Amino acid sequence: MNDEQWQLAARTLVAVNVTAHPNNEPVTITGTADGFRCIGVGTDAAVFQAEKFPQYAFKVYAEGKSDKLEAEAAVYRQIGDSPYFSTCYGRDERMLVLKFEQGPTLFDCLLQGIFVPEQAIADVETAREYIRGIGLNPRDIHLKNILLQNGRAKLLDVSEYIQPGNDFRWEHLKKAYVEYYPIIDGKPVPFWLLDTIRKWYHQWNRYSATFDEFMRIVSKQLNYRK
Repeated sequence: MNDEQWQLAARTLVAVNVTAHPNNEPVTITGTADGFRCIGVGTDAAVFQAEKFPQYAFKVYAEGKSDKLEAEAAVYRQIGDSPYFSTCYGRDERMLVLKFEQGPTLFDCLLQGIFVPEQAIADVETAREYIRGIGLNPRDIHLKNILLQNGRAKLLDVSEYIQPGNDFRWEHLKKAYVEYYPIIDGKPVPFWLLDTIRKWYHQWNRYSATFDEFMRIVSKQLNYRK
């Protein structure tokens, strides 16, 4: 994408405002941009695709999230070429331009009843090893940050890889896959239930309950819906 195309895209998307919210809630979007459609919403940014440039994904960060933009741009530069991650082509003061990646997220897979193979879980483990090998820290890996492409995994949103510490999100997700995924048995899970589990997880007090206790509560809900 040349500078002229960059400027055109930035001018068009200037009419779109992305607003972040507390308590890990998704951003909201106001305004529209002709020729663009929203293809993803997170807690820090929204992602758009242009009709004229469908091979790119424009990740527009919410106001006040410039630190996340800077961090993600720096991480992509360090990652370089890897089959487990997307490619960042450029940036401006409020957006990154990434390679558009096909495929449902693991969150979409649960909603639609798409089977998630063990290979995808193994791919995430390999990707995490690669990240550690280049001196970064694989964090913030969850259902909406993993795409399923022909049975393989690709990771999105790498902005937290420069932060220290382990948030255990992937460890908990992997444990839930191994021990509880068979309960779902390829059946779609209602959005309200997945969203409730998400909120429970973010409010979950690690000092008053173990993750196993948390998952037992969740599994009762899943069994109830069978």
